[in-house]
This record gives sequence, structure tokens and C-alpha cells, in this order.
Amino acid sequence: MAKFEVYQSKSGYRWRLKAGNGEVVATGEEYTTKDGAVRGCEAVARAAADAEVVEVDS
Repeated sequence: MAKFEVYQSKSGYRWRLKAGNGEVVATGEEYTTKDGAVRGCEAVARAAADAEVVEVDS
């Protein structure tokens, strides 16, 4: 099962999303507070629930 990890970085807090096999599949920006990083995870989880995959021309 995929999971979000919130961790302390040099200047604040960051998050990463890991797949069930442990591979990092996404990372977030740096937040000044742990709560901010948690809210960032929650926002991505909400947005991704209804997201569709689309192809774009480069």
C-alpha cells in the first residue's frame, strides 16, 4: 500500500509518497512547519483521488 512520509529537512519539513514496493513516486516542496507538510500531503491525496491521466504534446 502506498504511503506519505513527512520528514524533517535542513530548513523545515518535506513529504514524499512511496509506492507499496518502497519506491518514491512523488515529493513535495519544503514547508516551514510539520503541519504544513501534512496539509500538503492531504491536499495531494484529495486532488489525486479524482485526477485523470492525459497525454500532452511536448
